[in-house]
Amino acid sequence: MAGTLRKSLQLIEDYKIANPHYNELLDILGEILILREEYRNNMKGSIFSVDEKIIARKMEGGLPLIDITGNNFDLTRPREYFNSLIAIAERKMPGDAKNITEIIKDQQFEWEKMIRASFDHADLAPVSEESKGKDENEETLELIDLFVEESLRPELEYIADKYGEVIAKSGWMEGYCPICGKEPKIAEIREAEEGKRYLFCHQCGYKWNFRQIKCPFCGNEEQHSLAYFAVEGEERYRVDVCNKCRRYIKIVELSRKTEEINLDVEDIATLHLDMLAYEEGYN
Repeated sequence: MAGTLRKSLQLIEDYKIANPHYNELLDILGEILILREEYRNNMKGSIFSVDEKIIARKMEGGLPLIDITGNNFDLTRPREYFNSLIAIAERKMPGDAKNITEIIKDQQFEWEKMIRASFDHADLAPVSEESKGKDENEETLELIDLFVEESLRPELEYIADKYGEVIAKSGWMEGYCPICGKEPKIAEIREAEEGKRYLFCHQCGYKWNFRQIKCPFCGNEEQHSLAYFAVEGEERYRVDVCNKCRRYIKIVELSRKTEEINLDVEDIATLHLDMLAYEEGYN
């Protein structure tokens, strides 16, 4: 794990040179990766548990291993981790951290409710012309969303590491994560594996195989309504879009089967692709 962390931190430094506009976010991500590693090293188990006898039935029924919204878990440890994440913002972005702290202290801020709501796929509203403009608090809210999502990452990553091989053999065919049920934001394809696309879950760090010519969000397989776009000079990246449900997913193309990348880092380094997708009316 330490070697993987070093590679990820070096990748962050490389992207800071290539994309200085994202330096603050990349710096924060680097701190998050270090904190996540420390958290994982101190874990003796996850707050989540899996009944191994029903894994096969869950996979056949399209049900993820962990049902966040349907169970009452003790989230004390993730909440403490969340507080440590806020401390990173206080060090790296004191101005934004003040806004974050004010929002968190507000009586209407419900951290656990935000976590459960983030797993509700139906909660995603379509992009409208009015919502494309950023208000002064939007970047702060996006940072809070990042910390809320990350607060469960080590606990769910433990489950993904433990049961990943079993899941990979199960034939999971859904566009949402088989570990936690979260929808993907980014995926990778490999030149040597034609027709395959590996979706990535930011919530638990799991990757699973999914057909390239199929929308992971609505299941659309009509080629005439599936498309993609790319930015000139960035052949490594593209954005797959579905004109049926107006959703999109970012793609990183890898030339070698053995090449390993950190998709958490790639997601931050390609935020301009998210902006382009929003401008085109995708969400």
